[in-house]
Amino acid sequence: MTRDIADLLFEAKFLKEIPRSGFQFLGAGRESVAEHSFMTVFIAFVLSAMEPDIDAQKLVAMCIVHDLPESRIGDLNNVQKVYVRADEPRALEDLGGTSSLKADIAGLLSEFNGGQSPEAKLARDADQLGLILELKDLIDKGYAPAKKWLPYVLDRLQTASGKQVAEEILATERDRWWMKNYLDSTESNL
Repeated sequence: MTRDIADLLFEAKFLKEIPRSGFQFLGAGRESVAEHSFMTVFIAFVLSAMEPDIDAQKLVAMCIVHDLPESRIGDLNNVQKVYVRADEPRALEDLGGTSSLKADIAGLLSEFNGGQSPEAKLARDADQLGLILELKDLIDKGYAPAKKWLPYVLDRLQTASGKQVAEEILATERDRWWMKNYLDSTESNL
C-alpha cells in the first residue's frame, strides 16, 4: 500500500512537467499543469472565504485533484479536443493503483466534472479564474491578443463570487499589489 502512495505522489509531481497547451494557440505565456493547479487551489481557498456555507475542504480538495488525470492524458486544449478523445475513465482507473485514496480522488473528480454541487461550481470557477488571471497578466504586459480570449472564459463563470472576483481581476493592474506600497513610500519621502 505504501508503494502505491509513493506512485501516486510521483504521478502528481509529474504535472510539473506537463505544459498547459492552450498557450501555444495564444502565442504567449506558459504554465505547467501543476502551476495552474496551485493557482486554482489558491483561488478556491479565497472563494471559500467568500462562501461560508460551502464545504471548504471539499472545494480545495476538488481543485487539488481536478487535473490529476492529465498526468496520463496530457493537457488537451479546445482545438485538440475536437480531434482527440481522452480516455479519462481509464486514466482514473489506473491512477493511484490500489491506493486507499483512489476512491476519494475518483469521487472528487466525478463531482467536479458533473459541475452540479455548489463546491463543484466554485471549483470550476476557480479553474477559469486562474486562466483569467493569466490573460490579464499578459494584457497588462502589452499582449493584446489575450483580450480576444477573455469573453469566452468569462462566459464560463457560474457563481456570483466567481464573477465578482473576475471583475476585480480585470479592474486591477498586475503590479498594483507591490507598486502601491512602493509609490506610497516614495511619495512620503518627498
